[in-house]
Amino acid sequence: MFNELKNTIRASILPLVKWIPLSPNSLTLLGLLISIWAAVAFSKGNLLVGALLILFSGLFDMIDGAVARAKDRMTAFGAVLDSVCDRYADAIIFVGIIYGVIAGNIIQTTFFSVPLWLWVVFAIMGSYLVSYVRSRAETAGATAMNIGVAERPERMMILVAGALSGYLGESIVIIVILTHITMIQRLLHAKRSLA
Repeated sequence: MFNELKNTIRASILPLVKWIPLSPNSLTLLGLLISIWAAVAFSKGNLLVGALLILFSGLFDMIDGAVARAKDRMTAFGAVLDSVCDRYADAIIFVGIIYGVIAGNIIQTTFFSVPLWLWVVFAIMGSYLVSYVRSRAETAGATAMNIGVAERPERMMILVAGALSGYLGESIVIIVILTHITMIQRLLHAKRSLA
């Protein structure tokens, strides 16, 4: 859902990003650094700053591809670097939240008798499985694997909404549920595509 919006925005800003003097890979790395900064903010319990930094990081995630297209600098390595940085950014933000919970900087809550830090671990697992199933299925020859209810933009928006509203724990539980649903959706689609 948000990927389509991201692609629409990317296409509309193509004429505007040609003036950006940085390379697409530099923009990707800047986005990762901002995600690390967001993780530090979460680790200190500063949910507002963490949420705003995720949004700021998302801006770089959007324009790196636009700059690559506008300057005709799309490369296979750039795509790999973008994907690796996205996975690293996901993990580091969640690790910052885990640290914030364990250190007592984020309110420790439990859902279904499971502590919040463990829900965050499940969110990391789900996030990685969503990406892994797509990658593995495409390698095996599956097509149109860009499906599911919780791709990366959706996960980050749910996390931002939870941090800004004071329902961080609930947003993480939602991410856990939706990532595992997305993983199953992709597995089923891969099974049909590879049959």
